[in-house]
Amino acid sequence: MSAENTAALKKVLKPIHLWAIAVGLVISGEYFGWNYGWGVSGTIGFLIATLVVTVMYVTFIFSFTELTTSIPQAGGPFSYAYRAFGWWGGLIAGYATLVEFLVTPPAIAFALGSYTHFLYPNLQVLEVAFACYAIFIVINLLGIKESATFSLVVTILAVVELLIYIGIVAPHFSYETFTADPMPFGWAGVFAALPFAIWFYLAIEGVAMVAEEVEDPKRTISRGYIYGILTLVVLALAVMIFTGGIAPWTQLSDIDYPLPAALGIVLGRDSGLTQLFASLGLFGLIASFHGTVIGYSRQIFALAREGYLPSFLGNVNARFQTPHWALVAGGIAGCIALSLGTTDQVIILAALGAVVMYMISMVALFALRSKEPQLERPFTVPLFPYFPAIALGISGLCLIAIIYYNLTLSLWFFGGLALVAIFFGLTGRHKNTEPTPQSEEERHA
Repeated sequence: MSAENTAALKKVLKPIHLWAIAVGLVISGEYFGWNYGWGVSGTIGFLIATLVVTVMYVTFIFSFTELTTSIPQAGGPFSYAYRAFGWWGGLIAGYATLVEFLVTPPAIAFALGSYTHFLYPNLQVLEVAFACYAIFIVINLLGIKESATFSLVVTILAVVELLIYIGIVAPHFSYETFTADPMPFGWAGVFAALPFAIWFYLAIEGVAMVAEEVEDPKRTISRGYIYGILTLVVLALAVMIFTGGIAPWTQLSDIDYPLPAALGIVLGRDSGLTQLFASLGLFGLIASFHGTVIGYSRQIFALAREGYLPSFLGNVNARFQTPHWALVAGGIAGCIALSLGTTDQVIILAALGAVVMYMISMVALFALRSKEPQLERPFTVPLFPYFPAIALGISGLCLIAIIYYNLTLSLWFFGGLALVAIFFGLTGRHKNTEPTPQSEEERHA
């Protein structure tokens, strides 16, 4: 067997790296995308949707941390569902997670292009987006420690910038502006806004994808997750509320750069601070794009390793110990997606994949509690079974809302899942899949 196939992922990540990956994966959601929720619900309607989704994510992350620390594998949700339900559970979780992590980077890359075009009109949006894929695939090829260190730097810069933004716009907040036309579409708008509220936190679960590269995962992972979700809750609510009090929501609800636009209203578009913020705003988008590239590559790697994708995608580069073919394959898929969808459609599709994955993960948590009561659980979810039950229930509510308001996209998503399942069933491919050993003892048995 070649060195490429036998090389393993390198265990080098510490809690600060996981915090940076957790926040970095998500923080672009504070910079763009969420504002489309105003277009279907108004400010108060979207605030209600965001609070509901925040409860879902807090309960989900505490529950998901139990799974990640118990089964620290690169497959993340795929590994948990496979262990709980066998090949079909792994298929559903793997498909949903792969959709989420393949379609999220194109949305962020498009926003990177939009921000850059805002600053330098001569640069075209798609050209910048394609260049981002090329640059960050190369960065990720160089090694996980180098990638995580890069993520740490840009994530800290992105968080600091959001705090500065909040400090600039807060004195200009108007309660009257925020509450003007607050729920133009009533409670129906709240349900329609749920996928855009999910965008505030979507992909934080991607930390699970680097579980095999963490030093002392039984203690490190829980710290990274919990510090990450707390950071994101504060930033998401502050950015959304203060931005909503700057100008009527209709002015900001259909653009890919709401924060620079809000600063342009407060300070003037030609203000040096507005231009500086738009430039620095790229850090938040870069952090998330970089994190989701890590996420999709590890998910492709894990699925290929278990036989769900072509085996060469599960190879690890002998020199850098990174899944190089998985990085390239996901990049090609992302560049194709860039040419096909709009930002709001991509966000909805990513949210659809996410909530399906959240639901099967929570069901897997209940199943494993019953099926494997002796499984070592370094972190146990507080208030079991209430936290996972709340996360499961709200995820189900979000799924119903997304399907109801986006039937065509939902048919594409579930149609794809059905075709994959039929292919596995007819070819007998599922018989060749088996879960990766979790412990060193199991690996050498």
